[in-house]
Amino acid sequence: MRKPKVKRMFLAMCLSCFIMVIIYFQSNLKPASVQVNGRSSRQGKSRRSPLQTHYDSDQLQAAMQVTHQGRRELMEEACRLYTRKHHVLIPGDLKHVIVDDQNGLLYCYVPKVACTNWKRILMVLTGAVGPRDPLAIPANEAHVSGNLRTLSEYSTSQINQRLSSYLKFVFVREPFERLVSAYRNKFTQSYNTAFHKRYGTKIVRRHRMDPQPEALERGNNVSFEEFVYYLVDPATQREEPFNEHWERVHSLCHPCLIHYNVVGKYETLEQDSRYVLQLAGVDSQVNFPSSAKSTRTTEDMAAQFFHNISPFYQKKLYNLYRMDFLLFNYSMPEYLKFR
Repeated sequence: MRKPKVKRMFLAMCLSCFIMVIIYFQSNLKPASVQVNGRSSRQGKSRRSPLQTHYDSDQLQAAMQVTHQGRRELMEEACRLYTRKHHVLIPGDLKHVIVDDQNGLLYCYVPKVACTNWKRILMVLTGAVGPRDPLAIPANEAHVSGNLRTLSEYSTSQINQRLSSYLKFVFVREPFERLVSAYRNKFTQSYNTAFHKRYGTKIVRRHRMDPQPEALERGNNVSFEEFVYYLVDPATQREEPFNEHWERVHSLCHPCLIHYNVVGKYETLEQDSRYVLQLAGVDSQVNFPSSAKSTRTTEDMAAQFFHNISPFYQKKLYNLYRMDFLLFNYSMPEYLKFR
């Protein structure tokens, strides 16, 4: 009569051991904080790092986690299918990756994808400015190079430590809407005389028939068609890299080499920004600023700009930005005429 009782006791002991093993591995598989020069970059803080929070499924809404997991998987699949050249990261590749050592964050900024507001947020979080409303920081101050450190400024060992231990995030945008936004900002605004002189005069000289002397001197009336001709002209990139405002995201942020934990999108900017701030544990300290939606470049607006671009040049331009469409799961715009 004792055998059933002995068996039950034996099974209970086995189950208890199994549970203890699970608990042990859960507690030891969490990402550790990075050590820099023998000291923790957390400065003695006991709260979990953003990367640890990212991997803790109990902390955030499951729907957001599923969304961002799906984006990462699609990006990794595109990298596997469409990239063949083996490239090793060098410090020069990391000039767009901003470092927040206080909160364990790496942010690759992409111009025309809310990067001004993200730089403002990081200036507040890193202490580059005193505690203040991010929108109180002037836009030109947010872009001063010395205000925030980039990953390119660190040693190789420090770079590797941060890449493996910090939460890495990037924000992307539909490629042609971003391109039209860059054109509108840099070539149709009278105050951007530096861009007119640096790029406008060159575009007019190369891609306009019988330009007027004033246009050659000032470069302030470049059409979108001329801008497209400039971009697809092979001589353009032979001379110098694209300006960051129209450079491809995959060339700025190297998503096939840097495995971003969060890929935010301009189309869901507020939700994705809130998600990153929650992961960082700073959502109670700072809010991502709301943007003026009335001034945004939309799909309909982009379609108007592309209306006068011939199918031949539309195709050349799409091929130029094709990897950004594939990596970030953007469909080919319906207004394109070369299908």
